[in-house]
Amino acid sequence: MNAGLGSADSERIPARLIGAIVAVGSLAFIGILTETVMTVLFPALMREFHVDTATVQWITTIYLLSVAATMPISSFLKRRFRLKAIFLAAVALGLVGSLIMIFASAFPLMIVARIIQGVGSGIATPLMINIILEQSPRSKIGRLMGVGSLVITVAPAIGPTVGGAVTSVLPWRAIFVIAVPLMLIAAVIGCACIEQRTPTEAAYLDPIQLGSIIIALVGLVLALNQGGVAVSAAVSGGAAMKSGIVAVVSLIIGLGALLLFAVSSKRAFSPLLRLGILRDPAVLLHALAYTLLPLVAIGYGYVITNVAQLSLGASAFVAGSLVLPGALVGAVCAPVGGWFYDKFGAVKPILIPLGIAILGPVLMLVFSMHLTPAMLAGFYFVFGFFYAIGNANVMTSGLSEVPHQFRPDGNAIFNTGLQFGGAAGTALFSTILAVAQAGAGEEGTPRFAHATAVGGAWTFATMIVICLIGWGCLATAFHIRARRSSR
Repeated sequence: MNAGLGSADSERIPARLIGAIVAVGSLAFIGILTETVMTVLFPALMREFHVDTATVQWITTIYLLSVAATMPISSFLKRRFRLKAIFLAAVALGLVGSLIMIFASAFPLMIVARIIQGVGSGIATPLMINIILEQSPRSKIGRLMGVGSLVITVAPAIGPTVGGAVTSVLPWRAIFVIAVPLMLIAAVIGCACIEQRTPTEAAYLDPIQLGSIIIALVGLVLALNQGGVAVSAAVSGGAAMKSGIVAVVSLIIGLGALLLFAVSSKRAFSPLLRLGILRDPAVLLHALAYTLLPLVAIGYGYVITNVAQLSLGASAFVAGSLVLPGALVGAVCAPVGGWFYDKFGAVKPILIPLGIAILGPVLMLVFSMHLTPAMLAGFYFVFGFFYAIGNANVMTSGLSEVPHQFRPDGNAIFNTGLQFGGAAGTALFSTILAVAQAGAGEEGTPRFAHATAVGGAWTFATMIVICLIGWGCLATAFHIRARRSSR
């Protein structure tokens, strides 16, 4: 009887673990929130700093580049430094970046601040997942990974709404003023709750591997961003040469650096990322799905808000609010998906909800030429709710067969794929809309509204294809696992 009670007690979630997840998750939440808030601030920033649209876009582009470049070193940081030291470094970077944003009087200073904030966010998000993977009771890992997924998905969902609400009554810098005390509170909680369960190692940071992976990710993200700008400019009759050249050069450099990283990692005694875990086809297919599905999820918000404003004539506030119900309810239900994972395993809690989620873009495509704001919100609700339940478990499932000592590497790989997919989604879908709108006249005319609706239909069709490929990757991964277990 006592043994049974002891076993039950051992599966309880420790209060200090909850505090650690809250503290680190708060940093990740604030970082992701400010990323999406900034898109609403573009008009105000353009007026205050006298910059054009192409220039102000660097506020978000440079942030994404910084996050993408930092994610791969999270495995090294986990092995080399204590968790509390990594956490305090993320807090310090977040605070410094926010203070610069509050007092910056020149646009280049804003860019510096966003780089600092991006590095801090790139440290905090994998740290949260590493703590959950390392310290959670085995029977509760699905639920706690669902909580981690909630943090990652709620922030981009409410970002545009928060930005619009705050800037309607306060100066835009107030967003970062509010962030400072929240980060200080998180620092106090984190210092009290974060525990070190595993010893650190004398890990070595190979400068060739570090430089090549940073150049690879920056090159690929920049190629996507500038490729979209070039195509948009070309179809609208603008100057596309400069952006096109930057995109091609960035792509070549990015792919070359990625190849160098793969070769140097294979030969290294202490690789920055142990890419060998991707030799398992089941893990590789999970990683591909975790890159593809967020491409749709993050790009969805961009498409809906633009179709609502440019095709249906909705206001910016109404357009931003359309994604809020589905995103919030879906994100809050992510831990429910984790509970299903803990109770029923990986297959049904992932494949069933993600299969139902595809109905969202299917309905969008079917009614694409007859949409209303209410239909946009309702169809997105279908996608957002079921996507959050299923996708919350993809990383957990993908890493379940990875040896425990290599899970930080898997965490870094999956989170890097998530960031890359998000950047790719916005670039891809904005390009499709721009191609459809080319030559359709001035914004606000019936012809332009119709062209935007057509672009929306093309985008929804693309989303369906991407979702089916991602779902197929996961179904194949589970088939491989089932075949292994039957031997």
